[in-house]
Amino acid sequence: MPSDAEEPADLRAGNPVDLAAMRVAYAVQESNSPVPELNLDVATVADGWLPLLQRWIDQARAEGTSEPNAMVLATVDEHGRPASRTVLCKGLSEDGVVFYTNYGSNKARQLERFPYASATFAWTEFAHQVTVRGEVSRVPGEVTDAYWRTRPRGSQLGAWASDQSAPIESRSALDAQLVEVTERFAALPEVPRPPGWGGFLLRPTTVEFWQGRANRMHNRVIVTRGDDGWSARRLQP
Repeated sequence: MPSDAEEPADLRAGNPVDLAAMRVAYAVQESNSPVPELNLDVATVADGWLPLLQRWIDQARAEGTSEPNAMVLATVDEHGRPASRTVLCKGLSEDGVVFYTNYGSNKARQLERFPYASATFAWTEFAHQVTVRGEVSRVPGEVTDAYWRTRPRGSQLGAWASDQSAPIESRSALDAQLVEVTERFAALPEVPRPPGWGGFLLRPTTVEFWQGRANRMHNRVIVTRGDDGWSARRLQP
């Protein structure tokens, strides 16, 4: 019978994964991509930040990425400390990035207090990342209403059932709230939008594009909004 020393390290009970040794060779990863991508440079965003961000989202969607519109949204809490979570981008235009939430949630309260946020999209299979930073404001009610009507009925009921971010004693209590609202709106062909639920627009001040390259010599290009419009420059990795 082999001794512990003869067993592979990753098979030994209780042996932690060597995180320091984990890395990806980005040059190999890119060569295997079915969609050839541009060599990211300042000229790549000559027509603005939106076309490239949209193209990278479309590429991820076409290749079957799970939730290609997911982004990590970072806000500032009441103590001035960062808070982050993953949300879904539900609107993209020259104005910025739109997402929806309960206005009583932690992130919404934080944004009302400090209306500035950072949102990062990451598609690791393509070695692409985009970070959007800027001021945040509520979207008009009619914009929220238009999006609300596109949501599945189950998601609409869930928005009513959950007092987002508030404590609850058990899963069964949460499920009971869903049963209650399902019965409440059962006779209605359409579920109305909760008055405390809606969208936010993150209007970019900067948009940074990152593209993985061999030997950690990555491509980074940042697009910045100024008084005279947008300008782009390359950053060192």
